Amino acid sequence: MSVISYRLVSSLEKCFWDQEVESFPELKSASALQGERYSFQLIWRSNNERLDHKQVVFWRVESPIADAVSAQVVESVPVRFPAYKTRYDDDYLRRTPDLYPDLMIPAPATKQLYIVYADTRSLWIDVNVPKNQPAGEYPIRIYLVNANGEEVLSETFTLTVVGAQIPAQTTRHTEWFHADCLADYYHVPVWSEEHWRIVENFIRTAAKNSINMILTPVFTPPLDTAVGGERTTVQLVDVVRTEGRWFFGFDKLGRWIDILNRCGVEYIEISHLFTQWGAGHAPKIMATVDGEYKKVFGWETDSLGEEYTSFLDAFLPALLRYLKAIGADQRCVFHVSDEPGLDHLEQYKKVRAVLDKHLADYYIMDALSKFDFYQTGALSHPIPSNNHIEPFLEAKIPGLWTYYCCSQGVGVSNRFIAMPGYRTRVLGAQMFKHDIVGFLQWGYNFYNSQYSISNIDPYHCNDGEYFFPAGDGFAVYPAPDGTAYETLHFMHVAQAMQDIRAFELAASLCGKDAVLAAIDEGLSDKLTFSCYPKNANYLLSLREKINGMIAAAL
Repeated sequence: MSVISYRLVSSLEKCFWDQEVESFPELKSASALQGERYSFQLIWRSNNERLDHKQVVFWRVESPIADAVSAQVVESVPVRFPAYKTRYDDDYLRRTPDLYPDLMIPAPATKQLYIVYADTRSLWIDVNVPKNQPAGEYPIRIYLVNANGEEVLSETFTLTVVGAQIPAQTTRHTEWFHADCLADYYHVPVWSEEHWRIVENFIRTAAKNSINMILTPVFTPPLDTAVGGERTTVQLVDVVRTEGRWFFGFDKLGRWIDILNRCGVEYIEISHLFTQWGAGHAPKIMATVDGEYKKVFGWETDSLGEEYTSFLDAFLPALLRYLKAIGADQRCVFHVSDEPGLDHLEQYKKVRAVLDKHLADYYIMDALSKFDFYQTGALSHPIPSNNHIEPFLEAKIPGLWTYYCCSQGVGVSNRFIAMPGYRTRVLGAQMFKHDIVGFLQWGYNFYNSQYSISNIDPYHCNDGEYFFPAGDGFAVYPAPDGTAYETLHFMHVAQAMQDIRAFELAASLCGKDAVLAAIDEGLSDKLTFSCYPKNANYLLSLREKINGMIAAAL
């Protein structure tokens, strides 16, 4: 028996430190479209009891497309809260505290990797297929070599490039961006040059991974904040009140939109204009009043009081004038209040009427899982959770979105660290089949405890102080240099969105019915949001079928 076990496996595998390499199915070939990011993994484990602590190695690649190949080391993170104790199903990898593979750290060829006795390690390999890459088979040989350049192990993956470009993304995708958490984590002043630099880095990583809509804090978002509490102020709009009149400055908002433009983010998601849990209050708004900078609205403000409604009557026309002037107003979506329930219906209707005076022609959407609420007509663009979506689907609501958060841990797709990769990625097939046009998740980089009572270190606490199962609150880790580290659970969401693009291309060439037939082919129960194959091979095989359909139609 070799002293080192190793093999190539799919990107959907999560390889725990204590698992044998042989327990994972081998994957040595696949296909991809031009312009697609295709990923696989090299895993290894030493069986040499005499190995003294560790062996240092480096990775190398030989391939005709070597310039398109990059790598990241998959590191394990401590997870103490992988799943709820009483709300779970059988489709978790583990439900006990342990070290879970998740964090991905870029690995240039000079980065040291380690072979350690009885410790399974993983290298995530990306192939960013050029848009003009000729169709054909491309061998990619991955080596681990020692400090002398001597080969320790090697494996070859064959990627077949299909001669068709993956189309641009049409699905809208937002995972809420928390600018305050970046200032708090890095200990930099809000909207200092360093804060701007970090914000742009994190937005760039979001855009790279299919997020094309960014929550924009015109005022500090009234989200996940204890009643009566505050989050760090990250208000982009300058507000001044002089002699009883409101004036607004949009320079910082303009700089924010410039960042979105540079990063390729298409949609601007204006932060909620009323608080969570009933729309009873105004968000925290800071202003300079007769020369004094202070809070003018917040939890103490009645959302329907004359003070705040008159403020909105001044602010919203000014905001729209600015957005129209820079050609950005049609890129915007607006929120009223997050997850209203039937007991909030009358209040919601009243505050919505305040907004409709100015925003009636704009896209207003909110997370909403109560179909009875939707039937009242109070909200025309609901975003139901994926475990409450069925009545919305039956009603054939056009332009429907979906979302998930910590509550969706039984029977449906989610991105908890403890869930298998296929459970996260299957969302793409589900959304395409059911004509879902957008996806929302609340935590791109939420580095706070529940209700934002305190900040957390995401490297040591990935559950918001037992607020949510690990993986729900953030998709990326803050790197020391102010960039964002990717994660396995985020990559699988990005792959879901990439799958939708491939399905759309196949549908344009072969017809949607053919794609739908491929999605359900061989399944004993057809794919729904609450029924999906519990194995990785389904998605891997499905993409090969779809790519084959595309190739045959060219």
